Amino acid sequence: MRHWLFKEEPSSYDWQRLVADGRTWWDGVENALARKHLRSVSPGDSVFLYHTGKEKAVVGTMTVVAGPALPPGSTDEDEATVEVKPGKALRRPVTLAEIKADAELAGWDLVRLPRLSVVPVTESQWRRVISLAEADG
Repeated sequence: MRHWLFKEEPSSYDWQRLVADGRTWWDGVENALARKHLRSVSPGDSVFLYHTGKEKAVVGTMTVVAGPALPPGSTDEDEATVEVKPGKALRRPVTLAEIKADAELAGWDLVRLPRLSVVPVTESQWRRVISLAEADG
């Protein structure tokens, strides 16, 4: 099992909508490296949902339940989609500012490659974000 972070503008699709929907197909990824990462995702993998825009924070976890697959109707062999279901909302969102200020997370691709919408997460990064979410901030 691997860990990932998927970014989304909350006005487009947010944590509350994911919970209400119960599951969704994650698609629309256009960056070549992000697409490569999405094609590497497997059922059972854990994913952080990161709200972009004004929030800029990790808000919850998701689990991959299907895919990767070519989106219906797509003829672009590089395009991919995976189905995710909600896991848990974080006790409190972990902001990008906190992540940048944390010595364990400062070199993460989330910080280094800010335009990337699908980011790998190491086991230690995963545990650190969860730890920050559990702290009082």
